[in-house]
Amino acid sequence: MKIEVRNIYKLFGTRPEKWLDDAKAGVDKRELLEKSGHTLGLRNINLNIEAGQIYVIMGLSGSGKSTLIRHFNRLIEPTEGQIIVDGKDIMTMSKRELEDFRRHKVSMVFQRFGLLPHKTIVENVAYGLGIQGVSKSIRHEKAYYWLDQVGLNGFENQYPAQLSGGMQQRVGLARALATNPDILLMDEAFSALDPLIRREMQDQLIALQEKLNKTIIFITHDLDEALRLGNRVAILRDGELIQEGTPEDILLNPENAYVKAFLQDVNRGKVLTVGHAIKQPNVTITTNISPQNALKKLQHHGADYACVLESNILKGIVTHLDIIKADQARDKNITRYIHKVATISEGAELQSVFPQLLDNKQPIAVINQQDEFKGWLSRTKVINLIQ
Repeated sequence: MKIEVRNIYKLFGTRPEKWLDDAKAGVDKRELLEKSGHTLGLRNINLNIEAGQIYVIMGLSGSGKSTLIRHFNRLIEPTEGQIIVDGKDIMTMSKRELEDFRRHKVSMVFQRFGLLPHKTIVENVAYGLGIQGVSKSIRHEKAYYWLDQVGLNGFENQYPAQLSGGMQQRVGLARALATNPDILLMDEAFSALDPLIRREMQDQLIALQEKLNKTIIFITHDLDEALRLGNRVAILRDGELIQEGTPEDILLNPENAYVKAFLQDVNRGKVLTVGHAIKQPNVTITTNISPQNALKKLQHHGADYACVLESNILKGIVTHLDIIKADQARDKNITRYIHKVATISEGAELQSVFPQLLDNKQPIAVINQQDEFKGWLSRTKVINLIQ
């Protein structure tokens, strides 16, 4: 489901409407607190979240990120503004409409798991389905399925206290998914886990999202996590939106000193992909070209070699000397002179190519998921991007 956040303001205090104009006028958060006794939670937040995205909202403590996510299911009411979900402003929903929305359209995964200690794992996962009125047999069937999806097959009859923190968070994720919501809200869901388990949970979420294509709003204070998970990332500070864009946009084009400071310790090799370091070939030819025409093309461009393509699939390269040999041998084409080259996916992490760049002096071709040739991996661009 597509979500639009329009002009959201949130002031905490006894008379927020009285001080809303001050917030709109840009009164500083600290000054507003001293002046009115009201805390600025959010100021004029506008976001467009496309269906099927993992949309990450990040910031330090007090930035407003957890306040914002609680607006999506109206656990917190805004002082002013709209949140449009699939064309419907949830702020205008009646009590019954809101209950239906929370039961069927949106689920939440919390930092501290929120499991019921007296219920078994399968009962915890089935809990939301029970609230929906689903029969016991069907809800348990679905619970078993989702426990299998998150790698907890065999733990159905255990209790939360018998599971590790990472396993408990998997239960929380399975419980959220069991109701088949369109929107998944994840508030610092992995923050309580140690780094290794946290990475595993990130991998789990990415793998599940490839199959489920949910709209996921993910809150974190960890920039590495935000850049790894997010299709788009919004950075908040003191209740205001500082920058929004793809992870690559933010990493390569920070808009201010605050974002630059955030980025200074980021491992760019983990965030940027091979696709960011492509250079286009000077000369491309087909397999059935004559040596004479291939030679003319190389000479025209002053190139030492050409890429040989067949329906956008790279067959290899031929060098200037190879083409001369083919011409001297009176070959009709250059097929038997083609040299194979190493390839790498455009979606691969940039750091994954470092060994190849060190061990392989030959060109490395970049291909997409359909094995189509996109260009050459540029060593110069790789060096510039990771600096």
